[in-house]
Amino acid sequence: MGSFSIWHWLIVLVIIALVFGTKKLRNVGEDLGSAVKGFKKGMNDANEEKKPEAVGQQRVQDDTIDVQAKQKSE
Repeated sequence: MGSFSIWHWLIVLVIIALVFGTKKLRNVGEDLGSAVKGFKKGMNDANEEKKPEAVGQQRVQDDTIDVQAKQKSE
């Protein structure tokens, strides 16, 4: 009695489709999908920006790091 059966959810879905229409529901779904895509792209872009290598270091081979030395001014 505490949870809804599949028939309850089907009736709710039919009522929502009748009230909003299938075209509006499809547009809402497309908007939601594009929002999720944009969010994922933004998260990937933010992660790529956080991974810059240290200034003055450049990878030459797999094991070797070429570092430019700077003189310390006193």
